Amino acid sequence: MNKENLSSPEYFLIVGFSDIPQLQIPLFVAFLIVYLLTLVGNLLILTTTYSNSHLHTPMYFFLTHLSFLDICYVTVLFPQLLAHFFLEGIKVSFTACLLQLFFFLGMVTVEFLILTVMAYDRYVAICNPLHYMTIMSKAVCMWLAAGSWGVGLINAVPHIVLVSKLSFCNSHIINHFFCDVAALLKISCSDTFNNETLIYICGAVIAMMSFILIIISYSKVAASIMKIKSKSGKDKAFSTCASHLTVVVLFYASLCSMYMRPTSTYSTKNNKIMSLSYVAVTPLCNPIIYCLKNTEFKKALWKSKKASLIMILQIRCIFSKC
Repeated sequence: MNKENLSSPEYFLIVGFSDIPQLQIPLFVAFLIVYLLTLVGNLLILTTTYSNSHLHTPMYFFLTHLSFLDICYVTVLFPQLLAHFFLEGIKVSFTACLLQLFFFLGMVTVEFLILTVMAYDRYVAICNPLHYMTIMSKAVCMWLAAGSWGVGLINAVPHIVLVSKLSFCNSHIINHFFCDVAALLKISCSDTFNNETLIYICGAVIAMMSFILIIISYSKVAASIMKIKSKSGKDKAFSTCASHLTVVVLFYASLCSMYMRPTSTYSTKNNKIMSLSYVAVTPLCNPIIYCLKNTEFKKALWKSKKASLIMILQIRCIFSKC
């Protein structure tokens, strides 16, 4: 094998869902709707929280970060995903592929950490309510959010460095809808032991440790909830916890099943479909689960809608007088 064949390719050909042509139009419509609903739902959370001062609490502060993260997350992946339904394959330069992988891995890590911080926030709110605003002060919240983003993006760097050193011989076709690390390792002709080891280490340190901290937080929360005598109080607390745990289980299960296993067991077709659970489903479910079923948020949303209607009527009145 000559040296040229061992070098990294100038581009990758990402095939997307071109292997199932009979579903091209239905899938395009479905993913377009999911993308738009995800953007609208998360933008709604951001604007409503920003415009209602009584929602300026630690819980909603972290929810806005999660919403912003989900907007960035789907924007990195969905435009390319939608383009696949009109093209048989998309050529992506090696540099662009690494850049997409960097943001994807970084934002996945940030989501792990934000979910953990949100669990800690609920633990403090329910188990130590008298000192909640002292413990979760504005400065602490800012540091926790900044730390989550910083650690997440820094964590992506060693993965990108190791992938950039891989050789791909004549294999430049990625049977996926984005530059996924597992798909890249699958087509590489280099030894991917270091890459897989790094994935396992990061998975153990970040994903599993985050999951353990979430379980510990909610174990203590559950113990505190059981001491509440009011049935309505219990229901409200359990509702908040159940919503968060639903997203956590969905997010962790899909990602761990994808990456916490050897590359030799990787099935391109199955994993491509499985990826949709955390690429499309989780960002769409977040605004529904966390806020749109939250009574306090719905009241704030209705208040914002009324204020917007009043403003529109006032503007219309001014122009009609003119």
